Amino acid sequence: MNREDILTKVTNAFSSVLEHTNFELTNETTAEDVDGWESITHMMIITEIEKTFNIKFKLMDLMNMDSVGDLLNTIESELLIN
Repeated sequence: MNREDILTKVTNAFSSVLEHTNFELTNETTAEDVDGWESITHMMIITEIEKTFNIKFKLMDLMNMDSVGDLLNTIESELLIN
């Protein structure tokens, strides 16, 4: 799976949880850039992404994610391991 495919699935997870599509995710996108992406919805998004990709994030990885690019990098790493 390439990075573009991963981004598409991540975008779908965000849309599902946030119930809107008024955003464009890029490597630089942070929670401040997306309406409704707050602490509670963040955990819901992470859970949805874990289900989508059949992966489980490590706590340290979650703590080090500052942007969508970091999220994509972590997903890529997890997919390579699995």
